[in-house]
Amino acid sequence: MTKTKFLSATALALGILAGSVAPLAAEEKTEFKLAWSIYVGWMPWGYLEDSGIMDKWAEKYGIDVEIVQINDYVESINQYTAGAFDGVSATNMDTLSIPSGGGVDTTALIIGDYSNGNDAVILKGEGTLEDLKGAPVNLVELSVSHYLLARGLDTVGLKEADLGGVINTSDADMIAAYATSDVKSVVTWNPLVSEITGSNPDATVLFDSSKIPGEILDLMVVNTETLADNPAFGKAVAGAWYEVMSLMAAGDEATLTAMAEASGTDLAGYKAQLAATEMFFDPADAVAQAQSADLPTTMTNVAEFLFDKGILGEGAPSADFVGIAYPDGSTTGDAGNVKFRFDATYMQMAADGAL
Repeated sequence: MTKTKFLSATALALGILAGSVAPLAAEEKTEFKLAWSIYVGWMPWGYLEDSGIMDKWAEKYGIDVEIVQINDYVESINQYTAGAFDGVSATNMDTLSIPSGGGVDTTALIIGDYSNGNDAVILKGEGTLEDLKGAPVNLVELSVSHYLLARGLDTVGLKEADLGGVINTSDADMIAAYATSDVKSVVTWNPLVSEITGSNPDATVLFDSSKIPGEILDLMVVNTETLADNPAFGKAVAGAWYEVMSLMAAGDEATLTAMAEASGTDLAGYKAQLAATEMFFDPADAVAQAQSADLPTTMTNVAEFLFDKGILGEGAPSADFVGIAYPDGSTTGDAGNVKFRFDATYMQMAADGAL
């Protein structure tokens, strides 16, 4: 399976909120649920559950934390938005577009990694980004792939309107689509990138996420009120996460093999994907990312992309919509409507050995 980094429209998120699942009440409690989906940087969440490490840390703080795998990435975020989960693995873009855009105040508890080559624009044969002018491109529309393409085109002075169109193609169909004669270029993510480039010697990577470091962030986001009312929840999750990060950083083969098998590959395949992922094994590095002076600019770029595609509304400037808060207290967007927060508190506690 792959991580389907898809951006649902705000209307979808709002529709989910109005659905049959009652939101989890923000109050002091002892039982919590996190959702996650298959992706190289999120495999630790499944390992936390299967290994018992999450249970150990939850017991330390007198709570219970259940970590549930959801096969459909978008569905996992929609369920979180509807209140079925207290947190979910999601990218910074999808957090802004779905739960935050849908009115659910959400906090990035853990910044796990950023894509550092996992996402790529691929052309059949030799060429450059300029060769995409007038040509169709297959990708998951309104996704991180779509964003990556836009950022790549920016670097050569092109816009989407200069292409021969964007063809919405499911990640499940991407390999088959690439094999057809009428498809000339695709934008996708690992493990699909590795499969396409490894099986097609003529495949050329024109642009990848290593060119925009720190822009495609993979997070564990949680309900802000739930976290505020239950600091033990944040401590337990952060403590468990960074225990696994230390195992991965040490190259523990049993840990890595378990993650590889759970993701449908072998150890070598998983290590190859990790090589294109800037994992923040050290919590101090995650704190630095949260406090980076570049993060507000990144999130402004993301918000502008979402507005351009009509995801966060049409015709309205991003400053009038969802506000995003950063660890130093600064904000971008509407400071009076903050719904997305980068909080380094628990990552800093891990860095300080205070968990």
